[in-house]
Amino acid sequence: MQKGTSARRIGRLWSLTFGRRHAIAVMTAASLMALPFTAHSQTSGPTGEQANPGTPAVSPAPAAAPPAIGVAPPAPASAALPGEHMISGADLPEDLSPWGMFENSDLVVKAVIIGLALASFVTWTVWVAKTLELRSARGEVRRDLRVLNNSLTLAQAHDQLRGGDTPVSQLMRAAGQEIRLSANLRADGLKERIALQLERIEMAVSRKVSRGTGVLATIGSTAPFVGLFGTVWGIMNSFIGISNAHTTNLAVVAPGIAQALLATAFGLVAAIPAVMIYNVLARQTAHYRAYLGDASAQVMRLVSRDLDRAKLPMTQAAE
Repeated sequence: MQKGTSARRIGRLWSLTFGRRHAIAVMTAASLMALPFTAHSQTSGPTGEQANPGTPAVSPAPAAAPPAIGVAPPAPASAALPGEHMISGADLPEDLSPWGMFENSDLVVKAVIIGLALASFVTWTVWVAKTLELRSARGEVRRDLRVLNNSLTLAQAHDQLRGGDTPVSQLMRAAGQEIRLSANLRADGLKERIALQLERIEMAVSRKVSRGTGVLATIGSTAPFVGLFGTVWGIMNSFIGISNAHTTNLAVVAPGIAQALLATAFGLVAAIPAVMIYNVLARQTAHYRAYLGDASAQVMRLVSRDLDRAKLPMTQAAE
């Protein structure tokens, strides 16, 4: 019994001793394996923390990103593009008003603008002159029409309109002259001859009143194309300036294009009023011709009345 008890005590002591040695060996091996990782973490950390652990860490400034490969850095705003020349502000026109653009424009563009300005002046002059002329002529015809309406015979109307030089007075004189020339002829064709004579006078007076309105039609139809010619010429000079300056800067091109478009503006200013005034004068002339036709009809009425009076005694004598 004593020998068995001693053997169990020796076994316990051996197992405890062997277990402690095995644990120490395992811990030692783990420490040796962790040494390289600890050294790497200490060397990769900031030096400032190792020297002074109490000082707060300062993060380093981020490095600028390298430029992308194949992409050129943006050029400064004031720098010219490759192959272009810098244009100073002194070389550009400062006055871009209509008068300033006219002074700086090309000689051909100036000639076009001056011609269109003269055409516009002619348009307004014709409008003023023909408006006054037609107003006066319509007033004369209306006054003479009242005389014809109040007259009973052609002789009575002729006596009242003898001293005038109006178109209605010309109609009256032509009718009286044709009656005197046909005194020894038969009265069958008298009214036809008087009607032809009155028609000739109406046409002559209408041509006289319409004189000067044809230039308005010419200006209205050609002025836009003349202005377009000046615009094309100015733009062509602008492109030539681009080629000579070796630049596509809008500040260099814009003044020339603005001067070219000024010619088109003058063309429209000359053409639009010309067309409108021509239409107005055409309507007024048509109204005046209607008054002349009414006066001619009144004269023929008096002639027919006088012829019927002349036939009445002959008819009574035959009965």
